[in-house]
Amino acid sequence: MPGGSTKPAAMSHLLARLRTLSRDRSAATIIEFAAVAAPLIALMLATIQTSLIFFAQQTLETTAEETARQLVTNQAQNAGMSQSDFQQAACSNLPAFMKCTDLMIDVQSASSFADISTSAPVLKYDKDGKIINNWQFNPGSPGSIVVMRTMYLFPVIGGPLDLDFSNAQGGKRLLIATSVFKTESYVK
Repeated sequence: MPGGSTKPAAMSHLLARLRTLSRDRSAATIIEFAAVAAPLIALMLATIQTSLIFFAQQTLETTAEETARQLVTNQAQNAGMSQSDFQQAACSNLPAFMKCTDLMIDVQSASSFADISTSAPVLKYDKDGKIINNWQFNPGSPGSIVVMRTMYLFPVIGGPLDLDFSNAQGGKRLLIATSVFKTESYVK
């Protein structure tokens, strides 16, 4: 049988070729990189996004500290600043990469430290997706305990593997810097 002797020869050639391929490592690096590339890229994107959020949060903390100084030292109260004046003063402390339109400030006074609330606010939106919260501006009188929440809607970008750092509508993250202080005594 001439056809019968060809099959074992073809089979032995195929097995020899498979053994050769199993020992060939020339493409192993490409295959290993392909297996690791997607998680590596996702990790790098998550690290970059986390770093950007951390940087923006620290910048907001600095802005809040500089702005709160006007209340602590009674400069805002003595100047008779309104809520919009104080908002503009805070905007002037923002770095160039942050927009004033995304900044919100809530200033409340309390009679004691036990009465203050530093919890995160719940944002309310209208049908067009605009925030409709009415923020307070009550810097109090000399020696008052004041809570100033400086809030910023920071845009975040989603990533692979369902990476999503947003906690507000429109793919934004609400960053909050809370300052609690007692104003200095002053004479009007």
